[in-house]
Amino acid sequence: MWNNKRFLGFALATVLLLGVALTGCSDSKGDIKVKVGEVTRSVFYAPEYVALEKGFFKEEGLDVDLQTIAGGDKTMTALLSGAIDVALVGSETSIYVYQQGTDDPVINFAQLTQTDGTFLVARDKTDNFDWNQLKGKDFLGQRKGGMPQMAGEFTLKKHGIHPQQDLKLIQNVDFANIAPAFVSGTGQYVQLFEPQASIFEKEGKGHVVASFGVESGPLPYTVFMSKQSYIKKNADTVQKFTNALQKAQIWVAQHKPEEIADAILPYFKNTERDIIVSAVKRYQAQGTYAPDAVLDDAEWNNLLNVMTQAGELKKTVPLSAIVDNQFADKAKATVK
Repeated sequence: MWNNKRFLGFALATVLLLGVALTGCSDSKGDIKVKVGEVTRSVFYAPEYVALEKGFFKEEGLDVDLQTIAGGDKTMTALLSGAIDVALVGSETSIYVYQQGTDDPVINFAQLTQTDGTFLVARDKTDNFDWNQLKGKDFLGQRKGGMPQMAGEFTLKKHGIHPQQDLKLIQNVDFANIAPAFVSGTGQYVQLFEPQASIFEKEGKGHVVASFGVESGPLPYTVFMSKQSYIKKNADTVQKFTNALQKAQIWVAQHKPEEIADAILPYFKNTERDIIVSAVKRYQAQGTYAPDAVLDDAEWNNLLNVMTQAGELKKTVPLSAIVDNQFADKAKATVK
């Protein structure tokens, strides 16, 4: 479960220990260093790796240092403490920080994905899947309070299934152990990201029967964000960063899954090419990769609705409070 007080308190204490945040530095070539923390390593974030691999960040004079930080709470803690400059994480995390109250809110400035990235995987193959088949079954879901689980529950309710009453919902397994737990026999259904879903299909360990991304609708699912103070101090850097992302989004939209897979393979050295191709194809087909970095009102309102149904939204947070589209709007208008 998302522990707001725990991660926020730890982050603020870390800030005091660090004294200053390491931002705005330049390397020997004059490129501006930007420390980016992604919540996980996933084909779901293909445009990010394309921006790195195709040199789009370098073209903008940026030296991006990417690190993977497991978990939304840990990623946000790293951002608040100044260990990273920019976080790639679900936009719900910025709402959790805002709800706690802060003089330096976390601002969403560039959207990467616009749908949920998980799929419903069944242990047994079925030719005629119906959501009612989940009733009475063991469902291995994601962490409570995180977007995958909230989108999952939102979808179940949409199909008339009460997550806590109509099935056995398992939520006490850490993100990294969900796939191994399913393999070991836990659950008859599981909610998985790619490429794990494609890996299970290839190995005969599971079968994709539905997409939570399609079912839950447009969402500002994964967004680049930073503290308001960083953005104000480094507006030019944030613009360059968003320009590079826009270049990558255009590139992804114009290329085939096989070409995208070849571009991002260096970031998935232990995964076979055909698996990456399968994962990219699924995400591209359902419109998961945002065509530009703008986070619009419809997506934001759907997010608030999903969080409200999950019982995680204390009060309505207007888009204008923690979303700044000026960088994305400019990138969309100028980068071709």
